[in-house]
Amino acid sequence: MGDHVRKTVVAPRSLARHFSPYLLSVTLALVEASGCAVSRGDLGMAFDEKDISAIKKGSATQADVVRLLGAPDNVIQLGDRDVFHYYHYTLKHGTFLVFSRVNIAADELYVFFDRHGIVDQVLFGPRTDKLEFQFWPFGE
Repeated sequence: MGDHVRKTVVAPRSLARHFSPYLLSVTLALVEASGCAVSRGDLGMAFDEKDISAIKKGSATQADVVRLLGAPDNVIQLGDRDVFHYYHYTLKHGTFLVFSRVNIAADELYVFFDRHGIVDQVLFGPRTDKLEFQFWPFGE
């Protein structure tokens, strides 16, 4: 006699139910593999505001400023005048899955000298203390 072959047809809903646990497992594995990362970095030395306030306009010399703060990061020449530029940058970075957010802020100090090398003006802009870490890459 003839052998009967029994064929089972799987309906689409039952197929989805059958593969759902596997699909969920693979999705979770991919999410975990892509991961999350957090980093922070600094460039330059942080400023001590006592040192900045010790720079006296009209009497401090270039040598006095170097003694207090070290060598400048840049020396800018404006005609017959020099400007010492010091900086400190802070970076905060967060990655979530494939999304990334980077925030950077800088403290910058400019010391202007007259043509005789005496401090004429001191400008300091502190901003790194206001830098927030933002892990989520969208919006504020």
